[in-house]
Amino acid sequence: MKKIMNDPGTIVEEMLAGIVKSYPELVHQVGDSRVIAKNHQREQVGLVSGGGSGHEPAHAGFVGTGMLSVAVLGDVFTSPTPDQIQTAIKEADKGEGVLLIIKNYTGDILNFEMAKDMAMMDGIDVEEVVVDDDIAVENSTYTAGKRGVAGTVLVHKILGDAARNGASLSELKELGDRVVAKIKTIGVALRAATVPEVGKPGFELAEDEIEYGVGIHGEPGYRREKLHPSKMLAKELVTKILSEYPEKPKEVGVLVNGMGGTPLMEQFVFINDILMLLEKESIEVTFHKVGDFMTSLDMQGISLTVIDLTNTAWKAALTSDVETISW
Repeated sequence: MKKIMNDPGTIVEEMLAGIVKSYPELVHQVGDSRVIAKNHQREQVGLVSGGGSGHEPAHAGFVGTGMLSVAVLGDVFTSPTPDQIQTAIKEADKGEGVLLIIKNYTGDILNFEMAKDMAMMDGIDVEEVVVDDDIAVENSTYTAGKRGVAGTVLVHKILGDAARNGASLSELKELGDRVVAKIKTIGVALRAATVPEVGKPGFELAEDEIEYGVGIHGEPGYRREKLHPSKMLAKELVTKILSEYPEKPKEVGVLVNGMGGTPLMEQFVFINDILMLLEKESIEVTFHKVGDFMTSLDMQGISLTVIDLTNTAWKAALTSDVETISW
């Protein structure tokens, strides 16, 4: 294992220190916690998201004006504790309540909901939106039901814009549930991630193998086969995503997400193939973004997220200006 680090046991704390020292004009660390908050928070509903480390820039990279109020980080691929999440909720509360944006993993659900109960006992109004955009498998390691993956970032963006524009806690909860229902994601892995404290890849793929549907923690996918050209990978993912919509969308947004070890060159080749396929399907793409947004450490792979924008006003929210590290 070759990684740029000092000690696997302190890698999260050292990463947090690097984030806040690099972007002091945008964010700060709350005491000695693993909570990153935006500077100069306004009187609006606070948005809190988070989860295990190793998915950078999610979630600290999306803290700032127009997106998250606060992010809370756990150990690598491990949910933050209820106490850490409660600290995040208190930091985000400016009198208008707090909305939790939770990826659908068993540990995250348990700990965020426990922290929610604790915060409500302290008199803070708290609601939650659970993101389960990964259509690859219904149940998998860490998960009861579909997993929450890169589509979570689009939820941050749309709800962050609504919160900035004065939406109430109940309005954000209702909007969030509607947005999640319109987002579908699926990924493909070429090489597994290596957790620093483990020191070896989480699973083995031969040099000429890929696995469709692998999760962001290395959870199993739905099929393993020989590597194909980008056009064939794109067709597999587009076909599977479109089949999940009750009715084919007329207008969509597309997010191509690198998993941490995939060069941008390859990501742009892939989105070119995606956009040509959607054009053939007579689907208008009115929003698209490419880059690393929800990674899996150094996994080599890519994911495709599609959001149905038909009959919505969400494009304006997706394209609005924000002040964050990583959008």
